[in-house]
Amino acid sequence: MAAILAHWRLCYNRRVSAPLEIDVHRQAQAREYARLRRRLFFVDLAVTALILTAWLGLGWAGALKAALLGWISNEWLLVAAYGVIFYLSIQVFELPLGYYTGFVLPHRYGQSNQTLGGWLRDLALETMLSAALGLTLLEALYWLLRATGDAWWLWAGAGFAALTVGLSFVAPTLIMPLFNKYVPLGPEHATLVGRLQHLAERAGTRVSGVYRFDMSRRTKAANAALTGLGGTRRIILGDTLLNEFTVDEVETVIAHELGHHVHRDISVGIVVGAIVNLGGFGLAALIMRAGTKALGLAGPADIAALPLLVLALGAFGLVTMPVSNAYSRWREVRADTYALESTRKPHAFADAMSRLANQNLAEADPEPWVVILLHSHPPVRQRVAHAAAWAEAHATATTAN
Repeated sequence: MAAILAHWRLCYNRRVSAPLEIDVHRQAQAREYARLRRRLFFVDLAVTALILTAWLGLGWAGALKAALLGWISNEWLLVAAYGVIFYLSIQVFELPLGYYTGFVLPHRYGQSNQTLGGWLRDLALETMLSAALGLTLLEALYWLLRATGDAWWLWAGAGFAALTVGLSFVAPTLIMPLFNKYVPLGPEHATLVGRLQHLAERAGTRVSGVYRFDMSRRTKAANAALTGLGGTRRIILGDTLLNEFTVDEVETVIAHELGHHVHRDISVGIVVGAIVNLGGFGLAALIMRAGTKALGLAGPADIAALPLLVLALGAFGLVTMPVSNAYSRWREVRADTYALESTRKPHAFADAMSRLANQNLAEADPEPWVVILLHSHPPVRQRVAHAAAWAEAHATATTAN
């Protein structure tokens, strides 16, 4: 028995640590790709900050309000017109960078299957959805500012939490199908469906089905998720994942997602997010109160203060991002452990992580500062090492018994 376990550990370690698992050539590309994307991310932040600063420092914010008041007297229409013009100004300035980041760069590194027409259609749809949702939220926010005065941030925090829950319910059936086609897996995947449904039952949740979606229409990357709440909960698998991963590997990926359910990461995450967002709105309220006086605006409810509100909330999100990411990485490690314990297939888990790194051109071992600032998931090499350590510990325990 000990000899068999020793042979298994040798084979397992070979599979986990062999250079072919995490492709060396692909990793050279991944590091270069990641560096470029990081630089573009910081450039995008700088461009957005400059635009917002220009709106405030050059007097555009007050000038636009004055111009609109010559045509509009209704407060609701004023907020809508101002919001649309402000939003489009940012979109226009950021369009070249968005095109390069979202279309040119993924094609250069062989990660995109999308045509220019497809990219433009997605951009138009995303812009319309963002505008519709954003305009609704903007009207609600400025109504709160007018109606509740200094207490607006408390109501805004509560409303944002409710919106998060609502979107979690409707996204799988109303929003996500706008971008992808979701089809229940057929009889040819009966074994996989059975395994995943069994995993869901063991995790104490019911899923409305296991669906395949046409991820390959846009990208070569693979992904899967457990989406929705209550009756809308479903398992979704990218066709790129189904085509390239083994049944065991897919099983460990979904077991990880179910680990989030077992640990109540979704519900706890909503609560934690609500508290963090409430802090952001509270800080924004303080900045708005002081900033509007310094800028000579009428007060926080003045629509001309919108760029200041966006700048305050954006700065809060940026400053708190490392803490949010650290919390997220902790949750991901727990979900990885659950996947290993529920499937007891560490080799499949390690292979799945390695395959994701190769297929998604993900940097397997980024620099520590990059992980701390930007990563919501542990690096792939750490996740593979976690699987190896789990396998070794359980093999040792079995040998001892």
